[in-house]
Amino acid sequence: METIVMDSSKINELAKDVLDIEANSILRLKNNIGEDFERAVNILYNCKGRVIVTGMGKSGLIGRKIAATLTSTGTPAYFLHPAESTHGDSGIITRNDVVIAISNSGETQELLNLLPLIKRFGVTMIGMTGKMNSTLAHSSDVTLDISVEKEACPLNKAPTASTTATLAMGDALAVCLLEKRGFSEEDFLIFHPSGALGKGFTYRVSDLMLSEPEALPIAKETDSFTDVIKLISEKKLGMAMILDKNGVLKGVLTDGDIRRTLIKYQNISSLSAKDVMSVNPKHISAKDYGASALNLMEKFSITALAVVDENNKPIGVIHIHDLLRAGVA
Repeated sequence: METIVMDSSKINELAKDVLDIEANSILRLKNNIGEDFERAVNILYNCKGRVIVTGMGKSGLIGRKIAATLTSTGTPAYFLHPAESTHGDSGIITRNDVVIAISNSGETQELLNLLPLIKRFGVTMIGMTGKMNSTLAHSSDVTLDISVEKEACPLNKAPTASTTATLAMGDALAVCLLEKRGFSEEDFLIFHPSGALGKGFTYRVSDLMLSEPEALPIAKETDSFTDVIKLISEKKLGMAMILDKNGVLKGVLTDGDIRRTLIKYQNISSLSAKDVMSVNPKHISAKDYGASALNLMEKFSITALAVVDENNKPIGVIHIHDLLRAGVA
């Protein structure tokens, strides 16, 4: 193998050509979206079992990713290696499943060896191929055309544009299924609990908040400003919840409010909590997710939120440190 010396301009030009070819290959797929694609989406949506994705070589690698994307967006899917399927692994296929078979040529022998089993069980099969006259295309209940004009490889041999197009078609299926199922952000994050966002939808505010009555910084509107300062220092949450005579939350007094008051007034001895508190404070329900509490804190640059019941009476406080300890923030 002869080594070719390439200057930086040639390298950059070739890289741009690769990206152009692959981008154009994806854009060409738009012409292939129609009745067959709609049928494929409906078949997958109505699947009573699981989606079994299979393919050899580079198609298999793309198939694994498609299966993973389907699973994480609400469509249970597994990858089946076609070469191993004839040695017992095909036992995972049931009559209620749907098979997505991927082969650019449509003639991959290991994949074709699966066809008798698929037909015997009467399993619906969606073929993804670049050759619409191939054995795979003719054997599939629905065929999705993933053909490309050429590979990005200068030799037009290595699967490059074709695998990119296949991956994009798989993403199109997954996104349409996501929308059809009404799959929400909450659903997505529940399936991804390891990250901070996922943990935000694993924990409720009730799981994280401080709720012991003796630990809550609660004051009345009529309490003196200086007494509330002492309360805030004692409870160490950087805020106090100010209630009216009926126990309803009317305001909060924070460290920031204290600083602003000390700058504004020379004599603070006659001030009450009501005189200096921030009215209409941000608050949250115990039933809300930790992610919602974090969103409010980030949006309004605050470090603690009052947790209230349906009557707007405080039942707890959630602090940014609670979210940090839980891995939500």
